[in-house]
Amino acid sequence: MAKYAYAPLSVSEQRRKTPHGEMSDRERDDNLVNERMPMCVAICVLLAIVFVLSRTASPGMIPENNAAAAVNTVPDTVPIVEAAPATATVNTVSGPVPGGVSTVSTESTPVVQSVSGVTQSSGPVPGGVTVEQTPASSITAPTSFRPANPQAASDASVCDCTDPANLDMGLIRQKLFAQTPPHIIECSAASANTDQSACHLPAEQRYAALNQKGATLWMTGCSGAGKTTIATALEEKLVKHYGKHVYRLDGDNLRTGINRDLSFSEADRAESVRRTGEISTLFSDAGVITLVGLISPYRADRDEVRKRHEDQGIPFYEVFLDVPVDELKKRDPKGQYARVESGELKHFTCIDDPYEEPLSPEITLKTHELKIEESVNALFKRLEEDGILMGAPKLSGPGLPNPDGDEIVDLHVAPADKAARTEYAQTLPKVLINDIDLNWLQVIGEGWASPLKGFMREGTLLETLHFNSILVDPFNLTGNALRHETKTNFEEFSEHQAPSRVSMSVPITLTVTDLTKEIVEESGKRDVALVTQMGQIVAILSDYEIYENRKEEIVTRMYGVIDPGHPYIKHLYSGGDYLMGGEIELLDRIKYNDGLDKWRKTATEIMQEFKDKNADTVYAFQTRNPTHAGHAYLMRSAGEDLKEQGYKNPVLWLSPLGGWTKEDDVPLDVRIKQHEEVLNAGTTHPGGLDPETTVMAIWPAPMVYAGPTEVQFHAKSRRSAGASYFVAGRDPAGMKGSMDAMAHPDDDLYDGDHGRYVLQNSPGVGDMKFLSFVKVMYDTSDNIMKVPDETRLDDFISISGTKMRTLARQGASLCSPTNIPTDLLAANCIPSGFMVPKGWDGVVDYYKHSEEKDRFIPWSQPFIQPYKSFDTSFTGRFGQTNFQLSHNTMGSWWHDIPMRPSTDMSVINFITEIPMYVTAKMEVSKETPGNPILQDTNKDGTPRYYSYGVPFFNYGLVPQTWEDPSLISPQGNGGDNDPLDVIELGSTPLAMGSITPCRVLGSLELIDEGETDHKILCISLTDPDADRIHSIADLTSIKPTIISRLMHWLKRYKTSDGKPENALAQEYPTTQQEAIGILNETNERW
Repeated sequence: MAKYAYAPLSVSEQRRKTPHGEMSDRERDDNLVNERMPMCVAICVLLAIVFVLSRTASPGMIPENNAAAAVNTVPDTVPIVEAAPATATVNTVSGPVPGGVSTVSTESTPVVQSVSGVTQSSGPVPGGVTVEQTPASSITAPTSFRPANPQAASDASVCDCTDPANLDMGLIRQKLFAQTPPHIIECSAASANTDQSACHLPAEQRYAALNQKGATLWMTGCSGAGKTTIATALEEKLVKHYGKHVYRLDGDNLRTGINRDLSFSEADRAESVRRTGEISTLFSDAGVITLVGLISPYRADRDEVRKRHEDQGIPFYEVFLDVPVDELKKRDPKGQYARVESGELKHFTCIDDPYEEPLSPEITLKTHELKIEESVNALFKRLEEDGILMGAPKLSGPGLPNPDGDEIVDLHVAPADKAARTEYAQTLPKVLINDIDLNWLQVIGEGWASPLKGFMREGTLLETLHFNSILVDPFNLTGNALRHETKTNFEEFSEHQAPSRVSMSVPITLTVTDLTKEIVEESGKRDVALVTQMGQIVAILSDYEIYENRKEEIVTRMYGVIDPGHPYIKHLYSGGDYLMGGEIELLDRIKYNDGLDKWRKTATEIMQEFKDKNADTVYAFQTRNPTHAGHAYLMRSAGEDLKEQGYKNPVLWLSPLGGWTKEDDVPLDVRIKQHEEVLNAGTTHPGGLDPETTVMAIWPAPMVYAGPTEVQFHAKSRRSAGASYFVAGRDPAGMKGSMDAMAHPDDDLYDGDHGRYVLQNSPGVGDMKFLSFVKVMYDTSDNIMKVPDETRLDDFISISGTKMRTLARQGASLCSPTNIPTDLLAANCIPSGFMVPKGWDGVVDYYKHSEEKDRFIPWSQPFIQPYKSFDTSFTGRFGQTNFQLSHNTMGSWWHDIPMRPSTDMSVINFITEIPMYVTAKMEVSKETPGNPILQDTNKDGTPRYYSYGVPFFNYGLVPQTWEDPSLISPQGNGGDNDPLDVIELGSTPLAMGSITPCRVLGSLELIDEGETDHKILCISLTDPDADRIHSIADLTSIKPTIISRLMHWLKRYKTSDGKPENALAQEYPTTQQEAIGILNETNERW
């Protein structure tokens, strides 16, 4: 959009560009006078003409329609100029003029005789301005002319001049506009990243800095319709409550200044509208929300103003205050309609002067049917829906908020780039992420933590810990746009602080061990590949930043309580000693293959679903438990309340937690299936929800149970997907302290009211609003959960969460709808209106079988098909305790497969238990018939995983071997009572259950918890380097660091689980022959 700066054409372009410093002061002054004098003189003459014309205008020039309202402002000392024939001698009138200026009669001074079109010069004028005249016979006199002061007229010298009353100022202006060239110098709009090098800042930067966009609300309607009242109330709301820059333009403040020379004639009304339109265009272009309150009766005039705005790309809202005249007569706040009725006022707009109603106004307000606040809210809502109240471009649907940071974050690799980026990831050093990290990766990559684009760098973490928010500069106003995507610098700081603060209360970090740090830093690469526990490469992390994991500081800042037994605090302390930050790319969509992926939607997809439902606002309800009729009542009531506020189509977002939760929480699949029944029931049951106005989508983040700190993130992440309202209950995100808690063992860690209070006042919360729970009870009179009626409390019963769980464990059935007992536990029944029946059946099934852990899906953990050999089959779920892999033809991997495939003593049969990159600890079971490969477990029965890093080797066993506990080593340790372990050091993963010929290179003797645990080192004969590697020396020449890293791993891999380091019997591998001797010995022991 082109901008223009006004300047006289007479200025030499060369001189205009000449630096003043290259001329003397006198030259500069002379040049400036010479350049500007003609235009200055011309402007003075024109101003004098306008002044004389305006000051000699008497009330007789004011149309009768508003004559009574006009004020005579012409002093008696101003001369009245009478009309004279066009051929008369030019006379001037000398006399006093306000301001002390007197007129002087000179022959060369022109006098305006008439201006009816193209005029002709009556004499020379300094500066080259000419005034033209036409015969007096061409002027049509008005039907009525009354001097402002007849006595003054008779006393003054009378000249033979044209009667000013006969001047058609509207026609004069029209001709002047038509003849006057746009004395402009073209000036292109400022390009991005520039300041005042062009006429204006780029609109995007201006609006971002102001945190609003400019717009004009043009309120039109008859007198008394409420234009000023509503504009004043809207201005107060926008300025006081939302800190917006707003200005009102109306007849009062315009006619006391810029429009003081205008009457109420049709032409002057048009000029008033034109001037006001130009002012509002400039104000709005500057980013001001401009409220115009003018009757502006003529449609064409308003349309011209609209066009000026549209030409400049400025939002324009024609607001029609549509009130019947009879209603206006009743209101009559200024008594004008009564004066019209009495005949005192004539030509009154909407009565005996025309008012042309808008044909297609953006907004129509029938103010006689609305309260003032309702009219104001309607205008406010429209500004909010269209993104006027935010400085950033509107990214979400009408009425929905922008994501935090005003940026839609979706970090999935483009389909066209997927193959190349996946191939690139294979070449990078590997960094392990556990299933909780995978949840956080999904949060980042799908835009739930916008504007975060990766695991936190150190500076971002510090801001999060200390301020529960981060500073951002999405439009680079201060040069800080990339502050969270660059390495933290503690030596140099930006001159200007980033201008915007967005909520970010929970640390989102990735821990790494010292081994991973060493591998990454020695790789010489700046990017790493993120690998899941199941060995899948799911993302690339770019330009990594590694820094100390200050666990105590993080826990203390995050929780504010001391509870070593808190489950997520334990998780934080179990992490590596370092944190890795950097931006991520998701190589594919994260799927869990658990039957629930259809409910997993990205933030962008949910926004689109809200748009598809034509939502004008969204309220999010987070669930961590099954939804009963009390919840449903609160959700429906919230929707009705929003409709009363003026929203037409509020949409409920049913948002169940999907990430990690503590062990005793209701499993994810139980909750989702129960929610499905709630939606299936619709409005036919008091516990149902209308699927037409409800969107269900799993929220992917882990629960960290950090109370007031965490609930801020719950709200922020929903806002980033389009929610304007968030429902917060008592003690949101809290839990009872463990028995190790310092202050609140087995009691609420946080005060129940603190979460909601902190949420309401948190930094970066923006315009999001919060809805609180109210206490609801079961009404036995109609079987509906609702707010209890104080007049009949005996009809209401309370069903607490504890009571519901007890009834579910007891397998309670439905009570009779007409006979609900007061003691539900004794009767072992649940009221029929408490929960949708099929949903209740699912809850009962869970509580009756809650000890069967493998039966349910506690939280989002990936179901991955194992990378296994083609001649094997499995049962159960890979990575869970019920997993079992068997060979299709061999009876036992341990006993039925020979130790060697041939007579070559240096080659063994290697059976892969754990493929490279996989951290799920698998091993052949000695006790189970057939010796299948099972998931190893921890002492508490949970699946065991390596957590120290990504295994860079294939792990397994040599069949027909056994480390005898009775065989004591020189160090005094017996064998570990297992088959002999093998570590294959090739370059590619080998399938689980595969039998691979492998060349023995040497061995390491690990002392693990007092037992001897030999590790045979070998290279697969199918490996690309197998022909070059025949010994440990060959191996280290081709892969120089692999042995040192392996020894590091074996010593420290248990430390990440809180266990002590292992030891090696010697700090170097054995030779091939020594390893063959160990093989033969263990084979004999077998």
